[in-house]
Amino acid sequence: MIKSELDIEAIAIDFERSEEAGVPYPPAWFDRLSMDDASLVQLALLERKKQRGEVHAGWKVGLTAEAIQQQFNVHEPLFGYLLSRGLIHSGTQLAHTSLVGPGIENEICMRLGSDLVGSEVTAAEAAEAIVEIHPALELIETRGDFRAQLAVSVADNIQQSGFVIGDAFAVTPDFDLRQVTARVMINDIEVASGSAAAVLGNPINSLVWLSRKLSEVGRGLKQGDYVMSGSLTRQFELQPGDHVRTEFDPIGAVELTLT
Repeated sequence: MIKSELDIEAIAIDFERSEEAGVPYPPAWFDRLSMDDASLVQLALLERKKQRGEVHAGWKVGLTAEAIQQQFNVHEPLFGYLLSRGLIHSGTQLAHTSLVGPGIENEICMRLGSDLVGSEVTAAEAAEAIVEIHPALELIETRGDFRAQLAVSVADNIQQSGFVIGDAFAVTPDFDLRQVTARVMINDIEVASGSAAAVLGNPINSLVWLSRKLSEVGRGLKQGDYVMSGSLTRQFELQPGDHVRTEFDPIGAVELTLT
C-alpha cells in the first residue's frame, strides 16, 4: 500500500485554494512531491469533490506509449479520475473560452459490466469485465507546465477536463481491441491515424495495469466505471472554431466542436 510522510489532506486543501485563486499548479509544491505523493493528493482531491456532491464516473490512463514514458523519465503509465460532469456526448459544441489551453487525445473508452479489483488481475479477467466500448476523445486542459512539473500535473489530475463519447459498441471477451484503428480529422483534414496496439500493446493491458495500480492505493474498478484507455495518437491542441471527428474502425466515430 502506497503511503506518504506528508500531510496529504493539507496539500489537497492547498491545491484547492490555489485553483480558486486562478493558479491550478501551486508553485509552493513545485519539485516537492514524489509521484506516489502526487497520486495520493489526486485521490484526496477526488474525495473532497465527492463530499461536495461530485459523482465519480471512472478513470483515465495516460502516458501509455513507451516513448513518452522515456521522455518523461517514468517507468509506467499514470492514472487520473473521471467525473460525471465531464461526460460529453458526441456532437457537442463547447466554447473555447470556457477551457484553458484545450486539446484532445483519441482513445477507446471501456465500460465495465463487473468489478475488477486487485493486484493479480489477468488480461482474461479484464476482457471479461468489459461490457461495451465507445469511440472517445479525452478533452484536456493545459493548466500548467506538464513537462516541467509532472508530479504536480498528476496531483492536478493529469490535464483531465472531460471525455467525449460516441455510441456504445457491444463487445465480448474474444473481441480483439488491438484491431481498432483511428483516423483523426480536424476541420475535415486528416491529421493523424493510429492503432489501439499503441496503447501498451493492447488496451486490455491498460485496464490490467490500472486495476493493479489502484490496488496499491486501496482502490478498485467498479461495475459501471468508464475507463479511458490512453491515446492511439499524439495529443492535438484545439483552436476556436475547430471541429474534430475521429473515426474508429470498426466501432464508430466521435465528434466535438469548439466555438
